[in-house]
Amino acid sequence: MKKRGTISWIMEFAGRKRSFYSGSVILAIFGVAASFIPYLLIADMVEALLKGNNDAVYYVKRVALMALFWVIRVVLHSLSTTLSHVATFNVLGGIRLQLCEKLSKIPLGSVIDDNSGSYKNIIVERVDSMETTLAHIIPEFSSNLLLPAVMFIYLLVLDWRMGLANLISVVIGAVCASVMIAKSKGDFELTVKKTKYLNDTAVEYINGIEVIKAFGKTGSSYEKFVDAAREGADCFIRWMRKCIWWQAGVFAFTPATFLGVLPVGLLLVRAGSLSASGFITCIILSAGLMGPLLTAFSYSDDIAKMKTIFGEVTEILERRDMERPQSITVEPVGSNISLRNVRFTYKDKEVLHGISMDIKQGEVIAIVGPSGSGKSTIARLIDSLWDVDAGYITLGGVDIRKLPLDYYMSKIAYVAQDNYLFDMSVMENIRLGRAGATDEEVINAAKATGCHDFIMGLEHGYDTRVGGAGGHLSGGERQRLCIARAMLKNAPIVIMDEATAYTDPENEALVQESVARLVKGRTLIVIAHRLTTIATADRIYVIKDGMVNAVGRHEELLEKCVLYRNMWDAHVSVRDEADEKEAAYD
Repeated sequence: MKKRGTISWIMEFAGRKRSFYSGSVILAIFGVAASFIPYLLIADMVEALLKGNNDAVYYVKRVALMALFWVIRVVLHSLSTTLSHVATFNVLGGIRLQLCEKLSKIPLGSVIDDNSGSYKNIIVERVDSMETTLAHIIPEFSSNLLLPAVMFIYLLVLDWRMGLANLISVVIGAVCASVMIAKSKGDFELTVKKTKYLNDTAVEYINGIEVIKAFGKTGSSYEKFVDAAREGADCFIRWMRKCIWWQAGVFAFTPATFLGVLPVGLLLVRAGSLSASGFITCIILSAGLMGPLLTAFSYSDDIAKMKTIFGEVTEILERRDMERPQSITVEPVGSNISLRNVRFTYKDKEVLHGISMDIKQGEVIAIVGPSGSGKSTIARLIDSLWDVDAGYITLGGVDIRKLPLDYYMSKIAYVAQDNYLFDMSVMENIRLGRAGATDEEVINAAKATGCHDFIMGLEHGYDTRVGGAGGHLSGGERQRLCIARAMLKNAPIVIMDEATAYTDPENEALVQESVARLVKGRTLIVIAHRLTTIATADRIYVIKDGMVNAVGRHEELLEKCVLYRNMWDAHVSVRDEADEKEAAYD
């Protein structure tokens, strides 16, 4: 798929508030025009003085007009800036929503490959960096270049030699700008890369602060963050050192139109081919070119950064969505799930090699196997968090890729070992299972999964904020709230991906009780490492190295599957040892 250019994306983003930006540009043009009129009036007054006009009223009127147009210029600039910023902040909000929506549509692997700090950096800082382009460059850069161009043409009409003399400083400034751009090639991209690494390191350091303190690794871990911060600063300093003098040249020479106008004009006056009044008029009009040109060239650095700034944002927007139709063409019959010859590659390595499974409506199916065998990958493929590379998965006889994503997701409730709670109230976190659910429905779901009593024991009951990632609650409480959320969703298929992995025995019993209530009358797919929890499953799939090693009921697998028997023996021995230690302690 051919990638779009930066200008194309800028036009699309700006097009969302086209009327605002159009109005802003028009107001900016009139504002710059109003700022030129005083220079024309000054030139007119100088010419009148040279001709001997001593009418004071004549000059007072023109001074009053100059003041009026200056006020008009300030008002128009303020209105233009207001319009562009109102439009821009609306557009930036829309871009952030678009990015978040995009992340929900692309395969999960495309998301988790990057550090969360990188996404925070793009969605917050990078989108913020687009403000200069949309709010300032579009109206101000365009208007501050357009009007000087018109004035330059006017100077050419007055005297083409004096008009060209204005270009001498511009050419010198352009040479400085070209050298600056050539010298800084790749530097901004490097600063972005280093800043992203600094963000990632900061997030990693903060998330791991408990482990760092517990194991006395504060010094070495902090040193990594310090090094990242130093590298981030050094790359900016090196970039500035390479460019500072050339950048100074751009701003020193470009608006200095007198550099060419004064010597050329004096030579022409001395030669008698330019009148003194014409020379003074050209000087005054040239002075009027300085301000707009300086404003326009002040955005040269931002223009050079546009490709990188917009590139990071648009790279996410250009990722391939999971291919799903917008509407149902074939209605699934029932809730049977089938996997046929499913292959899946993660980071250029195939992790599933032709998996085939059958899960009938209402069954309890368990998937077990050694760590890294592909159990959770199968669950995520069934939940349509990824797309298969080969083979297919069907729901009710229909390939899930032919079903709208929202429709398919409404059929499945997914409870993982690390389900996330947002820093909202308990009520709001459970309601995420079904938007629009009433408070009564939320409470009923909590009661149905045995959460109601512990919720009512919290400081503010259902209005208690759970903290970032649910940090104010215990692991068992967080998991039970996630199960209540799944209960509220009321999906016919439930996937439990090692849902009790991080719970203690007491909480595990409560979670298991909640699960039993959740899955009543539903299809249940369990990814488990505690084999005692799935011994009564209708069918158990044993996965090894991305392939189905064996399938059957618990008793059958103990007899015919060496891997399952070894896993069971290891699990039972660990459980018995834990029971013995607990008995001895008691």
